[in-house]
Order: sequence, then C-alpha cells, then structure tokens
Amino acid sequence: MNAIRHIGIVVSDLKPSICFYKDLFGFQITRQVEESGDYIDNILALCGVKVTTVKMTAPDGQKIELLQFHSHQRIQKTRDINDIGIAHIAFEVEDLNAEYNRLKDEGVSFNSPPQLSPDGYAKVTFCRAPEGTFIELEEVL
Repeated sequence: MNAIRHIGIVVSDLKPSICFYKDLFGFQITRQVEESGDYIDNILALCGVKVTTVKMTAPDGQKIELLQFHSHQRIQKTRDINDIGIAHIAFEVEDLNAEYNRLKDEGVSFNSPPQLSPDGYAKVTFCRAPEGTFIELEEVL
C-alpha cells in the first residue's frame, strides 16, 4: 500500500454535509461527478446505481468522498461509537477549546466539552457530522 487515498462517507443530503466539511473544517471540493452505468454497478456490486460523488480535500491534503445515492437509498440509522466498523474520523486542531466554542456556536452537537487525556498528551472531544459520522477533534499538547 502506498497511502490512504480517501475516506468514503454515504450521506442522505449532500448540501449540509458539504457545508459542514467545507465551511466548518476548511475542506475544498476538488471533484463532483454523477455516476451510473456498468463501471459503478460492477465495483459496488449493485445494479442500476445512480450516485453523486463529491471529493473534498482538507487543508493538509487528506481527502474524503461524500456519496449521495439517488438509487439504493437507505434509511439513516443512528450509529453508536462502539458499533462494529469504522467508528470515527479524527482531525487534529491547534486550539481545541476555541474550535469547540466556534463549532458549538454553529450548532454542532458534542458528546462532551474537551477532555484532557489521562496521560496529559492531548485534549479530545467528539462531535457528529450531519450524516451521523463521529468526528474526533484532538489537540496534541
């Protein structure tokens, strides 16, 4: 393996998710595509796929891909932090208290205020993106 290319996140509505990652975390849209046909059907092992994919790049170059399925829509389920599978995405920030206050003022929901890790290495908190993905915010001390 050379590198992690991106993290794919299925969303029910692209607009609030794009705003969340772009406006609150500084991601930029690098590509938006409407996909359908044999290629996408084959790689996803589904038939009749119609999906909008939006690639976004963070200030440090890391990428996420938002996917809104127009076919094969699913009911959004509330995920718990301890569900099997990918549990969260972690973003490192310079000033967690400032970020926590800024995001809280924007209406972002948090599990708790920033917490100091028992070893004193970092301050950490978790919030949720519009589609329910847990986002860990960490300030290394």
